[in-house]
Amino acid sequence: MAKPVHFNFQRKLSRRTMLRGAGVAMAMPWLNAMTNAFASTAKSQPPRRIVCMTLGLGLHAENLFPELPGSDYRPSRYLNRLQDIRDQFTVVSGVSHPGVNGGHRAEASLLSAAPMSSAAASRNTVSLDQLLAKHLGDQTRFPSLVLGLSGTNSPSYTENGAMIPAEDSPARLFTRLFIDDSPTEQARQKHRAQEGQSIMDLVADDARSLQRTLGAGDRDRLDAYFTSVRELERRLVETEAWSNRPKPKVDISKPVDIGNPNDFVGRQRLMSDMIRLALSTDSSRFVTLHLGGSGGVVPIEGVDEGYHSLSHHGLDEEKLEQLALVETEIVHAWGDFLRGLQSTSDNGGTLLDHTSVLLTSNLGNASSHDNRNMPVLFAGGGFRHGRHLAFDRKNNYPLPNLYVSMLQQTGFKQDRFATATGTMTGLEPTA
Repeated sequence: MAKPVHFNFQRKLSRRTMLRGAGVAMAMPWLNAMTNAFASTAKSQPPRRIVCMTLGLGLHAENLFPELPGSDYRPSRYLNRLQDIRDQFTVVSGVSHPGVNGGHRAEASLLSAAPMSSAAASRNTVSLDQLLAKHLGDQTRFPSLVLGLSGTNSPSYTENGAMIPAEDSPARLFTRLFIDDSPTEQARQKHRAQEGQSIMDLVADDARSLQRTLGAGDRDRLDAYFTSVRELERRLVETEAWSNRPKPKVDISKPVDIGNPNDFVGRQRLMSDMIRLALSTDSSRFVTLHLGGSGGVVPIEGVDEGYHSLSHHGLDEEKLEQLALVETEIVHAWGDFLRGLQSTSDNGGTLLDHTSVLLTSNLGNASSHDNRNMPVLFAGGGFRHGRHLAFDRKNNYPLPNLYVSMLQQTGFKQDRFATATGTMTGLEPTA
């Protein structure tokens, strides 16, 4: 029988230490009971989460960015309906990814900030969400959720530059999150994980036998390979462990997918609701939702031309007015997502307190396919908000600096990401 464990309640315990001390060798989801059980200790750090929402057709700058910088800015047209949560988000202008151009093609670099152009072949690198999923994703059933509104395209990329396909059905996502697999499916998943571990063992043994015949450079590369093998083995062990645990229960019926492919905002709202459920049940902490850009007519009163066509307005006043109707609703739906997180309790605070929420696009000007001056709204996550951070629109500030700030706020101590030069100037944590 294992010896009883005695905790020193005067010292601060990390969640990992707590689980090891209890004799559990695997990560577990965050439980509210953990907070209650250690209420007399120093305050536990709540899980930190990140949600990245990405648009394929930008947001019209003149309707998004306020004229004045700082906290006393007058809200723009798109921000008028967000004034009740003004202190929960930051508007950022004058930013872009250094070395990234190519119009729509730069969509692939949205979360990786890898240099990209239309003139030459480019190799993508790991996206922000997948970097976090690799290092911190084992604490939840799903290391990350990669979602979309229509189709499998996404800005989520592995370290090898491979795109991770998006899930675009809220109904299927609900099933994955909350409906327990059948015993047959659980057994299949367990067998698949165990089979994968066995294969990794064989590959590792074969690779080690080569070491005696390799030079120093090749041995270094082989060591890096071993590291990736061990990482995959660890993930397979976690996959097997999660397959045996029941999924969380929610008092919400399985959603019905919206059939109209052009109901852009309706689909955005429905998938956003699923994200809030995933976060509140701690099913995943790193979520990407690619909003993309519908080609058809969005069912909004006053709009009779396709969304994609409107985004390529050429400064036509009638098109700009219809585009503003669509984009106002997109931003308002994003605001309602923030309100939902703000109204959901989470470990002594709210989900919004503990979740960094980004809305951005690879296009600062969709009409001219310009990748400079990207639209950025950033909320929650334990940062001080309520400001317009206005950088130079002619000589843009590096947006990857924001990604470094987000990484550090999750507890991932990294001071570099892609072309970042540090954390974002003017964006400060609350504590």
